[in-house]
Amino acid sequence: MHLLLFDDPAIRPHLLPLTFTRPVAALRCGILTIAEKWQRRLASPTVGYLTQPYLQAKFPVCADGLVTGAALVVNGAVCPDDLLVRQVLALPPGHGLYCGELLVAAHLADASQVVELIQDGLVVRQAQEDVSVIDRPWQLFLRNGAEIRLDFALLTAGRTSQPMGDAHTIVYGAENIFIEEGVKIRAAVLNAESGPIYLGKNVEVQEGAILKGPLAVCEGAVLNAAVRLRGDNTIGPFCKVGGEIGNSILMAYSNKGHDGYLGNSVIGEWCNLGADTNTSNLKNNYAPVKVWSHAAHRFVDTGQTFCGLLMGDHSKAGINTMFNTGTVVGVGANIFGAGFPRQFIPSFSWGGTSGFETFKLNKFAEVAERVMGRRGLAYDEVEEGIMEEVFKQTAGDRVWEKV
Repeated sequence: MHLLLFDDPAIRPHLLPLTFTRPVAALRCGILTIAEKWQRRLASPTVGYLTQPYLQAKFPVCADGLVTGAALVVNGAVCPDDLLVRQVLALPPGHGLYCGELLVAAHLADASQVVELIQDGLVVRQAQEDVSVIDRPWQLFLRNGAEIRLDFALLTAGRTSQPMGDAHTIVYGAENIFIEEGVKIRAAVLNAESGPIYLGKNVEVQEGAILKGPLAVCEGAVLNAAVRLRGDNTIGPFCKVGGEIGNSILMAYSNKGHDGYLGNSVIGEWCNLGADTNTSNLKNNYAPVKVWSHAAHRFVDTGQTFCGLLMGDHSKAGINTMFNTGTVVGVGANIFGAGFPRQFIPSFSWGGTSGFETFKLNKFAEVAERVMGRRGLAYDEVEEGIMEEVFKQTAGDRVWEKV
């Protein structure tokens, strides 16, 4: 049976700028992406995406582009747990599982008619309890600690951790630490008394690093010397981090290699925060944080006291950049200079407090080619096509182009 994860049109716009460059289900929360959670729990050999047309080349419905036969179609914004998975697996063909008016999942006998069947004709079943939905960017870091715990249990059940392998590393709560193959640790402190610590394949933990759970450090990530990871953090695959980080997610291939604070934040892929970049996550008056909403085209109240930086893919910040509370940065922005830049920085912006101009696509591509090439990956036609579409979609946000 096929597993298809769909972008809910009522949710996806509210997760921009992160969903400019990926389906909702490709967002990472905990150790795994939402798609990986469903794929593992349903033991599906493959996963397909029902997403925006310009993303389908990178995130296809299936390998050959054709889906026939039965399928489980799942809302890509919903994080699974054991109870929910049992309910989804129990759905007969033609039935949909709902949480209120939210379609959570459907069992389709004929996946070739997926759009028509989702829109009309499903027999409704209500979920036995509320489900966990990621419908705003800040929900990612709010949910992260709980998802680390769930993913940790899922990934480590019935398995034995690799040994610590370093006599100079101090460990608290060793039973809550799992180490995959190839991990290298030197003279660090790991405290898993408050939550699990997961170290993925070939992770490097350098001298003086302080790790507090819940914590997910994914494959190939590097924790630089003296980094302080304060809990509820996800360091995505092949990220490099230093300084102080609390309750934040770095999706993959992003760097925050030096001193500086990152808190209550979500950073996309291929981002770089220069040395001594700092994010404010708390207003001086302790008021709820407002952030820019691409869906509403205005600042909206998060209802949260703590919210730092929400940054789309391929954005960069120069040394000593200061981000105000609740700053939203789009895709492909390049920020530098003294002072606090504005709290909404549109995609493909170039500049800072002294003003912005447009980061032209050809210049952006030159940087992306270099950055991805350093990791042995290509900025290819598929990536280029996605960026061209995002550039077009975000033109209205770059207000200086209208002057």
